[in-house]
Amino acid sequence: MRGAAAHAGRVLPLVAVTVLLAGGCGGGSGQGAAADGKLVDGGTFTTSYTSDPGALDPAKTVMSIGIGINLYLYDPLIHLDGRGEAGAGLAQKWQATTRTATFTLRPGITCSDGSPLTASDVAANIDYIGDPKNKSPLAGVLIQPGTTAHADDGQRTVTLTSGAPDAFLLRNAGSVPIACGDGLKDRTVLAKGGKGSGTGMFTMTEVVPGDHYTLTRRKDYRWGPGASGKGAKGLPDTVKVRVVPNETTAANLLTSKELNAAAMSGPEQKRLAAQKLFHADVQAPLGELYFNQSTARPGADEKVRRALVQALNLPDVGKVITNGTGKPSQGMVTDEPRACAGDSVTGNLPPYDLAAAKSALDAAGWAPGSGGIRTRGGKRLTLSLMYGTQNGPTMAAGAELVQKEWKSLGVEVKLKPVDSPALNSTLFGSGNWDVSMGPIALSAPNQLVPFMAGPTPPKGLNFSGIDNPEYAALVQKASAKAGTAGCPLWQQAETALIKHLNVVPYYNSLTPVFGNAARFEVRQGSIVPSSIRMYAN
Repeated sequence: MRGAAAHAGRVLPLVAVTVLLAGGCGGGSGQGAAADGKLVDGGTFTTSYTSDPGALDPAKTVMSIGIGINLYLYDPLIHLDGRGEAGAGLAQKWQATTRTATFTLRPGITCSDGSPLTASDVAANIDYIGDPKNKSPLAGVLIQPGTTAHADDGQRTVTLTSGAPDAFLLRNAGSVPIACGDGLKDRTVLAKGGKGSGTGMFTMTEVVPGDHYTLTRRKDYRWGPGASGKGAKGLPDTVKVRVVPNETTAANLLTSKELNAAAMSGPEQKRLAAQKLFHADVQAPLGELYFNQSTARPGADEKVRRALVQALNLPDVGKVITNGTGKPSQGMVTDEPRACAGDSVTGNLPPYDLAAAKSALDAAGWAPGSGGIRTRGGKRLTLSLMYGTQNGPTMAAGAELVQKEWKSLGVEVKLKPVDSPALNSTLFGSGNWDVSMGPIALSAPNQLVPFMAGPTPPKGLNFSGIDNPEYAALVQKASAKAGTAGCPLWQQAETALIKHLNVVPYYNSLTPVFGNAARFEVRQGSIVPSSIRMYAN
C-alpha cells in the first residue's frame, strides 16, 4: 500500500500516498546505452508492474500501482521537489495554515476533453474526498473528513477549510490528483482510466485489465514541469504499462528493450546491474507486520503480539525479503521528501528471544498441545499470514521463514499469498486475516493517522483495529502545530505505536528501477512522467 506506493507496486501509498499504499526519490546511476545515445522525440515508453492496479479512480485508490498509473493522468495543485519544497502544478500561487488553504490556478489549463479546468472542478475533487458519505480512502490522509472547498471561477481561486487541523495542509491538499470533465459526474469513467477527465500529461487510450494499459501524450499539455520547450525533448508520445507478474520475465524484457523500465526487488538486480543499465533507486518500507487486533483475534492481545515478535529474528527476515540489499527501519515515514525525520524504531522492538516468547504465550494461557500447536480453551493458535505477490519473489521466502519461526513457538501458520487488489479488498473489505506483511508508504506522519486510529472498515481505514489512547492524544497535540514544528510530537506518537506492537516496522528495501533506452526520475515511489526521456542507441 502506498500512501500510498514503490514503482513495482510493493506498497500501499499514500499520496505519496503513500498507502499504500508505500519510497524515496533516488538518483540514477550507471552508463549503458541510455547514457550514450541521443535523445529521441516521441516513441513508446514501456514499463511494467507485477499486478493489475484494479479500479483507477484517483479518489478511491491508495494502492501504489494505481497511484503510479494515475500520475500520468492527473496533476496535483503543487509539485514537491526533492527537498520537499512546493513548486507550481495546476496552481501558480498558494497560501496555507493548519486550517485553511487557498490556491490560485494557472491560466489556460484544460481537461483532456478540451474543456477549461475551473476552480469549481478543483473544489469538487476536494469536496468529494472530504464528504464522509463517499468513503474515500484519501479522507484523513490527504484531506481531513469534513473539509469543504469554495471556488471563485472568475479569480481562478479555490479556498478550502479543513475539517480538522492538518499540520501539513499545503503538502497534503496540494497533492490531491485533480480530475475534471465527465469523470466528476460519473466516477465509473475514472475507475476505467478517466478518458477525457484528466489534467495530466497523458490520457488513457486502451485498457486491457490484467495485461496492459496504453496512454497517449496530450499535445495541448503545457503546464507541468518539463512539458514544453527545449526541455521537453525526448518525451515519449505513448506510455504502455504492462502487467508482468514474474520478475525474471520482466528482466528479460528489459534486456531485450521490450521494456524501458522495471523495478527489481530480487536476484535479477545483480544481472541487470552487471549490464551497467541506468537505474533510479527507491527506498521503501518492505518489512512491516500488522496484526488484526479486532476482538477475538489472537493479535488483539498485546502479550501474544509481543511473543510473536520475540520469536522472529527480524534482521534475518529483513535480509531475506530485501535480497540482502535493505537496511533496518527507523520509522514509518520513508517516502522522500519526508516531512519529518527521526528514529522511532531502534530500541523499541523486543529483541529475538524464543525462550521469552514461549514463556509469554504460557502466561497468556496458550499451552503446548497436540502436534506442538498451542491451544487455549480448546482452540488452536492458528494464524493466517498474508503477503503480497506484487512485492516480488523474496516476499514468499520471507513469509516461509516467519512461518518456520512461529512454528517453533507452537503457532500454526497458514500462508496467504495475494495480489495488490486482493490485499486491498481483504484489509479494507472482508477483514478475514490475522497478520499482514503488506507495508504502507508515507511521506508525512499525519498520513498514517487514519490507518492507526479511528473507525475500522467499512467506516474508516483503521484496518488493524488499533486502539492506542497514547497515540491518539499525541496526534491531537501534533496536529495543532504547523509543519515541522510538530515533528517531535509526531515522533513520540509513532513510538507509542511501536512500543505496544500495534505495528512492527523492521526493514526497508532499496529497490532499483532499471531503465534501458530511457532515463527518468523516481519520486515518492513512482516514475515522474514529465521526467521520462527516450534515447536511441
